[in-house]
Amino acid sequence: MRKYVGSLIGVDQGNEEVFSDFASGGDMWTGHGARERRKKVIFSEPFRSTPTVQVALSLWDVDQGANVRADIGTDKVTEKGFEMVFRTWSDTRVARVRLSWTAIGEVSSEDDWDLY
Repeated sequence: MRKYVGSLIGVDQGNEEVFSDFASGGDMWTGHGARERRKKVIFSEPFRSTPTVQVALSLWDVDQGANVRADIGTDKVTEKGFEMVFRTWSDTRVARVRLSWTAIGEVSSEDDWDLY
């Protein structure tokens, strides 16, 4: 369990299109080439320390003619932002993906002092 010092907890959230490969014939739709996509997210303001970030599928447009496979997650989480990661494999064909995210963590207060 993560415990935060102080009483100021911030929540930032968003909904981001990670890719749309259908119209352009991109790798995710054709099933050939790179099977991972990353999308950098910058928080609306920095957290005081590295926040906890949760991602979820909010749009998943896939071809019904193959098995449906996905792995979603986060990487490179810092006080200022993170990367959303979507992966698929084998014959899965994905037209487009949108991920929603929520970050929860300590935020600074105007009453905070930097003594040194």
